[in-house]
Amino acid sequence: MIHWRRGFVSAIRSTRPGYTEVEVELDEALPGSQVTAIRAIAYTDAIGHPQIDDTVIVNVSALAKRLGTGGFGLIVALPDALPADPPNGPGHLVKDRYSPLQTMVLGVDDQESDHHAVLTEAERLERMPVLVADLHSALPAVIAGIRSVDPSLRIAYVLSDGAALPAPFSKAVAGLKDAGWLTGSISTGQSWGGDLEAVTIHTGLLAARHVMEADITIVAQGPGNLGTGTKYGFSGLVTGDHLNAAALLDGVPVGVLRMSNADARGRHFGISHHTLTALTEIARPGVQVPVPDFSTLTEAELGEMDPDPRVVEGIMSEQLERLSMHDLLDMDLTGLWAGLGTSPVGLSTMGRRLPADAASFLAAAAAGRHAAELIRV
Repeated sequence: MIHWRRGFVSAIRSTRPGYTEVEVELDEALPGSQVTAIRAIAYTDAIGHPQIDDTVIVNVSALAKRLGTGGFGLIVALPDALPADPPNGPGHLVKDRYSPLQTMVLGVDDQESDHHAVLTEAERLERMPVLVADLHSALPAVIAGIRSVDPSLRIAYVLSDGAALPAPFSKAVAGLKDAGWLTGSISTGQSWGGDLEAVTIHTGLLAARHVMEADITIVAQGPGNLGTGTKYGFSGLVTGDHLNAAALLDGVPVGVLRMSNADARGRHFGISHHTLTALTEIARPGVQVPVPDFSTLTEAELGEMDPDPRVVEGIMSEQLERLSMHDLLDMDLTGLWAGLGTSPVGLSTMGRRLPADAASFLAAAAAGRHAAELIRV
C-alpha cells in the first residue's frame, strides 16, 4: 500500500506556518527509476521542523505511481530528531483516526473548548450565505467576487475532508489570510490544521457564524480532488450534502458552478458533470445557483481570454435545463475580470491559469458576487 524510503534533507525549499518543503536525497531510487532526489513536504505541527542533513522517513507512493498531483514525497518522521511531546492541555478530537499519523486537537465543539457553550445553543446560521464549491481552486475567485461588492465582509473557509486533509497544504489559504481576504479557516471531519477544528460540516458552519463571526462562508474540499470518470465516483459529490447542511441550519445555500471552457474532457466542458450530479441528485431543490452571463463581458476583456468563454453557451442551455429545480440567477460579470486580476494568490484550475479557462473563475466570482449582494438586500 505504501512505498517507503529513507533519506536525508539536502535543502530547505520553502516554509510557511505548519508546512515546510524540502529537497531529500533518497538512500534508494524510486521504483522503476534512477531518481533519488525528490521534493518532500513536512507538516511541522505533526512531525517537527526538518533541518539540513536530518534523516527522514518518506512516503513516496504518489511519486512511485507518477500521479499528476503527487509531485512530492510526504515526510512521515524525523527518526533522529523527534519533536517534544505537546504540552498538556484540553482537546480530545482525534483527526485522521487510526492512521499512523492520527492527531489529537482541541475542537471548537469539544466539551473542553471555550466555545462549547455557544455551539451547544447555536442551531441556526441566521440566513448567512453559504457558498459550496467542488474544487479548491474556486476559493480565491469566489472571494474576489465577494470583494467586488464589499471588501469589508468577513469570510470564513470551511475545509471538508474530501481531498487534502492537512489545512497547511493550501498555499492559497495562507496567502488569502495574509492579504486580509480571508478571516480564517475551519477544518472539519478528518481534515485538520485550520484556525478552528470541528467534528462536522454542520458545526464548522455554526462556528463560522457564531465564533468566527463570518458574514459569508465558503465550503470546499482541499487541493487534490479525486475523480474516476464514473457518475458517482468523485470526491466532490458531497457538495450536495453540504448545500443541504446549509439549508438545514437556516443558511442560504449557494451552489458554485464548476465550469470550463477549455477542458478537453467532454464531461467537464461547460458545466461539469460533477456539479450536475451533485445538484440534481444530492442537493434538495431550491439552491441558489448563480449563472455567469458571458455577454456582459467587454470586447477588451474577451480579447485577453483564450479560448473565448462563450464557446460553452450552446451546451450550457441544455445543461441548465437539468438544474431547473433550483433558483438559476443570471449574473452580470461587469468588473469581475478586473477583480480576478487583483487576487493575492495565483489563480489556477487543473493546471490552467486565468486567461486559459476564464469560465471557471468567472463562474466562481459570479457566485461570490451574488452572495455578497444577498447581504446588502
